[in-house]
Amino acid sequence: MDSPVRVLIADDHEAIRAGLRAILSAEPDIEIVGEAADGEACVLNARALRPDVVLMDVRMPRLDGIAATEQIVRESLAQVLVLTTFGLDEYVTGAIVAGAAGYLLKTTDGPSLIDAVHRVARGEGVLSPEVTRQVMSAAAAVRPAPTLEPPAEFGELTEREREILVGLGRGLSNIDLARDFGVSEATVKSHVSRVLAKLNCRSRVQAALLARDAGLV
Repeated sequence: MDSPVRVLIADDHEAIRAGLRAILSAEPDIEIVGEAADGEACVLNARALRPDVVLMDVRMPRLDGIAATEQIVRESLAQVLVLTTFGLDEYVTGAIVAGAAGYLLKTTDGPSLIDAVHRVARGEGVLSPEVTRQVMSAAAAVRPAPTLEPPAEFGELTEREREILVGLGRGLSNIDLARDFGVSEATVKSHVSRVLAKLNCRSRVQAALLARDAGLV
């Protein structure tokens, strides 16, 4: 049996943290390892507890969720799934540029939230349908405006890595990619990691935006 997904919940409202804990801890394959009521505590707890996923609110005292996300991603402490009331453009763009693996609104139902936690833990990207437009607009913030020539970094990709990048741009999951290429999920994860490193992307969402921006999809 696989180990449960270790989750750290960061939200400045105690009632919301309690609700999220109740939803997620009811799943035998999810373990709540800690909570944080502000961004600074979230970063410190992520360093100490090394969760698989941080469920991150945006507006929090001392350090907001976007700044906390940037620190956690930069230090490779965990995957970050933003869960917030706010679908404002600047928050969505800020979270994606900071390296968040997913962005959901708090209107998301329990089963969808549980599925998103598992997908982010597997290294996949998750976006709430309500913020898809803003995420696509965020491509301009992640990369320069599209040109007739693909970015120079594309030349560093192998043929298979380029195919993986196209798959990311199409929104395919690791399971989908593994099935399409006839390889294991572990192999797909290795390919994705190399693609992100070569393209200097913090998340597969950024890589997907780059692929679409370059006209590969």
